[in-house]
Amino acid sequence: MLIPLLEPDTVFNYGSRLAMLGWLLLALSPQGARWTTRARWISGRLIPGLLALAYVALFLQNGMGDGGYDSLAAVRRLLDQPALLAAGWLHYLAFDLFVGRWIAERCGAMGVHHLLLLPLLALTFLFGPAGLLAYALLRAGWPRRPEPTPAQPA
Repeated sequence: MLIPLLEPDTVFNYGSRLAMLGWLLLALSPQGARWTTRARWISGRLIPGLLALAYVALFLQNGMGDGGYDSLAAVRRLLDQPALLAAGWLHYLAFDLFVGRWIAERCGAMGVHHLLLLPLLALTFLFGPAGLLAYALLRAGWPRRPEPTPAQPA
């Protein structure tokens, strides 16, 4: 018997809304704003953690069925089960949001303007690995900040 909150459609709807809140927090939290540290913790740690908890609960409740990860056919059988398809969706939501927060933090440390970060976040939200690739390309071409040199004794 399914726990009512773990009905696949409910998981999909609430998980999607929660992830969207996380993405909005990232988009509205430029580096240096007084709320950014808290917003990034919520969006990149708390929300992915809650999504991961629901993911684990779905697998504990449903098992693997007759699916698996050893072939494309086995993955298809796994995702043919609505509860495990919902778990797969939570997997995407949690990891993409975590990566989005990581990108935001790295861009902030690099001195990337927030307006340049927003397309990276949108790309990561919509097409996860493509956003990560875009960040890697940006980072490869971004000028390095010089390391501070220690003061010389007089």
